[in-house]
Amino acid sequence: MERKVAREFRHKVELLIENEAEKDYLYDVLRMYHQSMDLPVLMGDLKLVINEPKRLPLFDAIRPLIPLKHQVEYDQFTPKRSRKLKEVRLDRTHRDGLGLSVRGGLEFGCGLYISQIVKDGQAYNVGLQVGDEIVRINGYSISSCIHEEVISLIKTKKIVSLKVRHVGMIPVKSSSDEPLKWQFVDQFVSESGEKRSSVAGLASIGGKEIKEKKVFLSLVGTKGMGISISSGPTQKPGIYISNVKPGSLSAEVGLEAGDQIVEVNGVDFTTVDHKEAVKVLKSSRSLTITVLTGAGSELFMTDEERLAAEARRELERQELMHQKKVAMETNKIIKEQQEKERQRKMEISQKVAEEEERYKSEMEKIEAAERKHNREWEEDWGSKDRPKSPRSPKSPPPEMKTPKAKSSRASSFIEEEEEDEEDSQGFQKYVDDFDPYSMFSSDQIDGRDVRLLRIKKAGQLDLALEGGADSPLGKLVVSSVYDGGAADKHGGIVPGDELMAVNGKILIDATLDEGQNSLARAWNSGGDWIDVVIAVSPPKDYEDEVTFF
Repeated sequence: MERKVAREFRHKVELLIENEAEKDYLYDVLRMYHQSMDLPVLMGDLKLVINEPKRLPLFDAIRPLIPLKHQVEYDQFTPKRSRKLKEVRLDRTHRDGLGLSVRGGLEFGCGLYISQIVKDGQAYNVGLQVGDEIVRINGYSISSCIHEEVISLIKTKKIVSLKVRHVGMIPVKSSSDEPLKWQFVDQFVSESGEKRSSVAGLASIGGKEIKEKKVFLSLVGTKGMGISISSGPTQKPGIYISNVKPGSLSAEVGLEAGDQIVEVNGVDFTTVDHKEAVKVLKSSRSLTITVLTGAGSELFMTDEERLAAEARRELERQELMHQKKVAMETNKIIKEQQEKERQRKMEISQKVAEEEERYKSEMEKIEAAERKHNREWEEDWGSKDRPKSPRSPKSPPPEMKTPKAKSSRASSFIEEEEEDEEDSQGFQKYVDDFDPYSMFSSDQIDGRDVRLLRIKKAGQLDLALEGGADSPLGKLVVSSVYDGGAADKHGGIVPGDELMAVNGKILIDATLDEGQNSLARAWNSGGDWIDVVIAVSPPKDYEDEVTFF
């Protein structure tokens, strides 16, 4: 399930983000979040890369990657948007106007968005929000309309029908030569610190927040307000303060060049032209003015201020590029580590495959040797039920007139030969053509007698081990062979022998638990035989030597 979610997320990233540096930055901030679990920091970082409406679906794709304990908080931080269209009707002849401002158009490479809502106005009361995209006006699609055409379309009827959908972002373009940017509408707060959806999400200069401010002016006994006003450009309509006379009443109450006047004595200034605005300002000696501080600062900058703003933007751009560069370098290091890990796993898999192939080849050799032995036996002696010796059991061997000691050696030799013949009827104690150097290095063999035993599975193995690679012995050693067990019946393994491999699995570096588990699994698995490789323990020196008199 987790792999599917990650795969879908990566597919969405590849689809929506073309810039490789931004992709790496996104992966990096998610990786840092899973280390720090700091959700507010994550959301701030995400908004640096999810910076246009077409990338907003990435918020939904990231949500399954967020731990359950943070998902509710994540939903609160995530910009709200809607895919459904909402239709509202506004009366253009209303004395307070429509109560909204719009920005955008075909000439700016974007749709038309609501950039400002007047509180308690028509638009506010029908539920329109800053960040709504206007899709249709009076039934007409406006996707191919420039800004002026949209304004003309609004003025054609008294009742304006709007179809909108909430995106949660608005376009920002201070001048025609600047690239189009986008801002989230919830990044600005009012004077009281409360979030306001009625304030336009405009680009601020030098990171200064745009706030709503209300001032009271009494012009009785004064020469005037001491300000000049101007209408904003097409892409940024409205009435703005273009100049404030030092020492004037307006300067005393804190009005500044670049402030946008949105209301005077209850009259909405977002839709009035310059002539009407001047008339309202001169109509009374007592004024209550509501402004958006600094909303049009970039329109009335001096050359020095413009250069300073451009320098700040360049610093911000360089900082973002530095962050992306660090993210790319970090991502490169991680990719190199992942590649090394992948290579290591491939080498391990290759070695395992080679080991399995070698074991399979060894088993084929053993089986071929066993078939050859059985075939030769059949050719020499007939069926396996016939006696192995041509000598009649009733005919005693002739007496040898030799010394007792020699007679003892001869009889011992005959007994060993008969034992070997009896062993070959059921199984071989040792595989003759086994090459220990095909499994172990010269250092591991160390000149010892290494043998491959084939023990028939009958009853219990009854074999005990001690030691292990992590013990003082440094190896797995047979500690006991119990009477009557399969190991005892085989006779090829005795206490003191080192257990080196079981069914092709090398146990040179195995602990005692690993060795016991490997032996148990091999014994309980399918098949009639178990293959055991041992290093024969060196013979002990006994003092009871044969003495001749």
